[in-house]
Formats: sequence, structure tokens, C-alpha cells
Amino acid sequence: MRSYSRQTGATLIELVISIVIISVSVTGVMMLITRLAQSSADPMVRTQAASVAEAYLDEIMARALNDPGGGETGGPEAGETRATYDDVSDYNGLNDNSGAFDQYGNPVAGLEGYNVSVRVTPGSLGGSPGKYIRVLVTWDGDSDFSLPLSAWRLN
Repeated sequence: MRSYSRQTGATLIELVISIVIISVSVTGVMMLITRLAQSSADPMVRTQAASVAEAYLDEIMARALNDPGGGETGGPEAGETRATYDDVSDYNGLNDNSGAFDQYGNPVAGLEGYNVSVRVTPGSLGGSPGKYIRVLVTWDGDSDFSLPLSAWRLN
């Protein structure tokens, strides 16, 4: 007589349940990888925005506190362009909304998605007269992104 031993293995139901569990796990991992890939450019955008803001602020801080010719207007005097700005207040209201530009009005390649606005407010700090400068950089790729950089310019 032949004796048959019972064969063991996975049933169809066990296989289906295993496939479902693995699928859910793989889907979760893929969603995490996708999320990380989408935000991986964020540090680069922040670094570039900070560099743009610093460049604008450095340019402004290199100018005189008040108009050397007198006749302070709180903004650029008639006929002035960014290349001829000679005091801090001339930058008040500057809006470069189609990319970053150098001080001569030339667009900076690769920074077309950044927008820069400048506000200059007269005031005093510790009793010394000065002007508060705020440079705000935004990025077209993320409507919630903004990087402010500010400083005081004193005599």
C-alpha cells in the first residue's frame, strides 16, 4: 500500500492577502519617495533666494543714507534709473517681478522665476536716525514661498 503524505503550501486566499499587504506597503513607500522628490529642490530655491536678497541688500547698503544732492523724495528722483540710484531711499518701491536683475538692469540668467520687492522706511534705531530696508524675494514655483531680508542703514 502506498501512503500519501499531505502536501503543505499556501492557499489562494493566503496568496491574495499577501499580495494586498505588499501592494499597500509599496504604495506607501512610493508616496513617500514622490513627496521627497518634490521637496528636494526646496533647499536650492531657498539658497538662491537668499543670495538674490543679499545681492540686492548689499547694493542698497553701499549707497548714501540720504540724497547727496539734497531734495530727499523717499523714492527715486525724476529721471533716475537703478543704475543711477545714489541713496538708499531711491530703492523704495523697487519691484522686479520678472526675475532678478543686476544694478544696471540686466536680467540674471537662471533667476527668472524670482521676484524681488524693496521697501525703505525712515526711522531711528537707538536714537540714531536711519532707514529700515526690507528686501522680499518670492518664487513663481511656490506661491507660499517668500524670503524676507532686512537691515538698518545708519549714518
